[in-house]
Amino acid sequence: MNRTRTNDRSARARKGSADAGRGGSRFGSQAQPRSGGPARSGGYGRRPAAVQGEFALPRTITPALPAVEAFADLDMPEQLLAELGKQGVTAPFPIQGATLPNSLAGRDVLGRGRTGSGKTLAFGLALLARTAGQRAEPRQPLGLILVPTRELAQQVTDALTPYARSVRLRLATVVGGMPIGRQAGALRGGAEVVVATPGRLKDLIDRGDCRLDQVAVTVLDEADQMADMGFMPQVTALLDQVRPEGQRMLFSATLDRNVDLLVRRYLSDPVVHSVDPSAGAVTTMEHHVLHVHGADKHAATTEIAARDGRVIMFLDTKHAVDRLTQDLLNSGVRAAALHGGKSQPQRTRTLAQFKTGHVTVLVATNVAARGIHVDSLDLVVNVDPPTDHKDYLHRGGRTARAGESGSVVTLVTPGQRRGMVRLMSDAGIRPQTTQIRSGDEALSRITGAQAPSGIPVVITAPVVDRPKRSASSRGRRRPSSTARRALVRRPVLGVVA
Repeated sequence: MNRTRTNDRSARARKGSADAGRGGSRFGSQAQPRSGGPARSGGYGRRPAAVQGEFALPRTITPALPAVEAFADLDMPEQLLAELGKQGVTAPFPIQGATLPNSLAGRDVLGRGRTGSGKTLAFGLALLARTAGQRAEPRQPLGLILVPTRELAQQVTDALTPYARSVRLRLATVVGGMPIGRQAGALRGGAEVVVATPGRLKDLIDRGDCRLDQVAVTVLDEADQMADMGFMPQVTALLDQVRPEGQRMLFSATLDRNVDLLVRRYLSDPVVHSVDPSAGAVTTMEHHVLHVHGADKHAATTEIAARDGRVIMFLDTKHAVDRLTQDLLNSGVRAAALHGGKSQPQRTRTLAQFKTGHVTVLVATNVAARGIHVDSLDLVVNVDPPTDHKDYLHRGGRTARAGESGSVVTLVTPGQRRGMVRLMSDAGIRPQTTQIRSGDEALSRITGAQAPSGIPVVITAPVVDRPKRSASSRGRRRPSSTARRALVRRPVLGVVA
């Protein structure tokens, strides 16, 4: 390792920390230059022992700035502080209080925190604060947030939009499954911050609609899932295009060895923060493993779905999701399906119906395991147990968010018991285990299960959700009155197209 280069980085990081301590304004300026290009040596000290399934976290060379207990203690634009108050965000979560002083000072950040721990604002406020006061040229964003899924991209955009608006920054969301022309238009209009999935962003770059050479702040959210989904070559190709002296932040609920490449290659002397050792088990979340016989599993699942309140149920395949959704509808449960076989407009509408309570049971594959936030969701059910402990943690992370309480229930048949014990050990979780049958008091006590009504349910889109005619549709021949009556009468089961 080049010792001179490492010392230069450390000196610049210390200078940034000192400037922050003096309260100097950094807004409207680019990240402080650092030596070295994308393929940088991390310069880490000795690494502590790794926890199960994860690589050893790097030891920071330059001391981190101390955590803060109030947003007012941070050197952020007044507009952002005012917007936090308007949004009812009163005090930083641990990962925010620990990382923001350092990310605002321009340090690279490696943050590990369970889903729902506040990672979005941890990186979002820093990116917006450091970009405030600048204006992007067409096709040349200044900040980039890479995420693995469309749902997570939309959630990040929704969470950051009011804060970006407060400092007059424009956000563009770039994801697959939506019209690429509209996204290209947003980039040509000059968006300062882009929230993107890797594949669609690469497509837009290849078309000449986007360049990353002016990106000074880059965020990777849920980097481990991007690696698991095979995005690593695209992610590294994108990171090689951003400004080599820029700031990088990597946040995730888990950090396995696939992410080690990104950390070593792209983070320079990062501030490291981990919210909790197991990256998933928290005191506000209960974990239950319910042993059930295969012949009784469907009846138990239906009774859980008929409970009062919303629930997400996870299954392995799209076919199983569609089949259970239809069975629940026939049993009187307001259910809807969510999986990769649905179009993006369908998925967006289904999530909106679930969040408003129009649908009470979301039956989903792992596509819903990340990037979905629903207030007051207190139960997640693994109808099919996951095969990977990371999937378990992320599925469970849909509940007990932002300090709320919740339960994760996994239905396990006799042949799955040994694998479940191993998975829980890898996740660092000691669940409560109960033998149950449909109709049992124990099932009702743990999950709120009850007998379904048995009256079939038809889910239709609320009138307010039906799209209005666009200007482009004017002048087209209207369908006949008979056809219009057929359209009005035709019910749509499950997800509304």
